[in-house]
Amino acid sequence: MASLSKAGAALAALREDLVGDVFAPGDPGYDDARTVFNAMIDRRPAVIAQCADEDDVVRAVRFGRDLDLNIAVRGGGHSVAGMALNDNGLVVDLRRMHEVTVHPGAEAVRIGGGATMSHLDRATQPYGLATTGGRASTTGVGGFVLGGGTGWLDRLCGLAVDNLLGVELVTADGSRIHANPDENPDLFWALHGGGGNFGIATAITLKLHELPQFSIAMLMYLPEFGPEAVRTFRDVIAAAPDEVGGGILYLTGPPEEFLPPHLVGTRLCGALLTYAGPEEDIRKLAEPLLALPHEAEIVSAMPYADVQCMIDDPPGMRHYWSAEYLTDAPDDFVDVYCASAEAMPVPTGTQYALLPQGGAVTAGPHEYPVPYRDAPWAVHPYGMWEDPADDERCVRWVRDVRAEVRPWSTGAVYLNFIGDEGAERVVAGLGAENARRLAELKRRYDPDNVFRFNHNIRPA
Repeated sequence: MASLSKAGAALAALREDLVGDVFAPGDPGYDDARTVFNAMIDRRPAVIAQCADEDDVVRAVRFGRDLDLNIAVRGGGHSVAGMALNDNGLVVDLRRMHEVTVHPGAEAVRIGGGATMSHLDRATQPYGLATTGGRASTTGVGGFVLGGGTGWLDRLCGLAVDNLLGVELVTADGSRIHANPDENPDLFWALHGGGGNFGIATAITLKLHELPQFSIAMLMYLPEFGPEAVRTFRDVIAAAPDEVGGGILYLTGPPEEFLPPHLVGTRLCGALLTYAGPEEDIRKLAEPLLALPHEAEIVSAMPYADVQCMIDDPPGMRHYWSAEYLTDAPDDFVDVYCASAEAMPVPTGTQYALLPQGGAVTAGPHEYPVPYRDAPWAVHPYGMWEDPADDERCVRWVRDVRAEVRPWSTGAVYLNFIGDEGAERVVAGLGAENARRLAELKRRYDPDNVFRFNHNIRPA
C-alpha cells in the first residue's frame, strides 16, 4: 500500500487528469456513486473513477496499480454478489461510456462498456434489428455478454457470446488490445464465458438479427393450477419453433391493471411466451395455455425493447439468486418444482422461474466455455425482498430449491445467474477442461490477478 502522501498526490493528479469524475469518501455524490442494484451490498471504495472514455480507463487502471489498490469494474452493477464494488480499493465505473453505434448494413452494433440493455435495445429497434439480451433493461451489456448471455431471443439467435464479433480491452498493465477471430483469437475464445477476468471491456461488437415483429402471451393462474400449467408450458415449448421463448414462474401477484385486485400480493403461477413474429401466430401457439383456467391474460404485439423492460426490478431491493441446469423436466420434476414454490416467500418480489433453452442455444458452437448449453431447462430461484428481516428466510429458500432440484441437474451453471458460491461452482460454469485453459490465459493476460472481483479464474 502506498504512503498517505503518495496516495494523496496520486488522487489529486487523477482528479485533474480524468475527463470523468472522481469520488472519494466524503465527496458529494460518493454514496450515490457506490450504490448498486442489490441493496444488501454496502461497500466503501477508497476511490470511484467514473470514466468518460478509454483513455480514462487506462489512467484509472494505472492509478490503481501504482497505489497497489484492489480494482473492481462496474458496468451495470447487476452482480448479485456486488462484484462491481470493493472496500478500500478502486472502482473503475464505466457507466458514462454507454454510446451504442448501429451498423445496419453490416447487421452489427458497437456498444460502450457501460451501456445497459435499454441503451442497446432502444438503439437497434428503429432498424428492426436486435440481438440476444438479458431479461431486464438495466442489466449491463458487457458483463452479460462476456459471462455467456441468455435471454428471450436465445432460442432463435443463440447465446449472447454466439453473437460476439469483437472486444476492445484495457488489460491489467494499462495496455489496449483488441480480441476478435483474427486478433488475439485465444483471448477472444476466453471472452466467450470467461467474464471480466482478462481486462476491462471498453467496447464490444455484436451481430444483429432482423426482428421486425415481436409479440407475447402472458397468463396468470391460481397456484392449484400450477402443475398443469407447468406441464402444458413444457409441452408447448417442446413443439414450438425456435422463434418462441419465454418462461414459466411462480411470483407474487404484482399491482398491475391486468390483474384482479384481490390477487395482488398472493402467490400465482405465470406463463410467458415470447415470439419473434405477429400476434395472431402466438395466439395459436398459446392455445393450450389459454385453454386452462386462468385469472388474467395478455396476448399482444409489443416492441421487443418494451418487453425487455416488462419485469424490471424496482430500485432498493435486496437480492439473492442461484440456478440449476436440468437434464430434462419430467413430471416428477414438475411435482417437486411446484411443491417447492409453496414455500416461496410471499409477499415479496421473489420469483421462481423455469426457463427453456434448446434451439440455437443447443445448436450453437460447443468450443466455448459455456457448458450449460445442452441443458433443455434452467431453474432460477430469484430471491428479491425489501425488509432486512426477511434476509434469512429468502436466502434459505433459494438454497433449499437448489437442493430439491439437484437430482435433475447437469452440474453445469450459467455464472451470471449466481453469486459467490465458491471455486467449484465457477468451474461448473466454465467446464473443467475450459477452466484449465482459461487459467493459463489468465496467467498471460493478468498474472497478478488484478481483475479478481468477478467469478474469478486464478492464474495457473
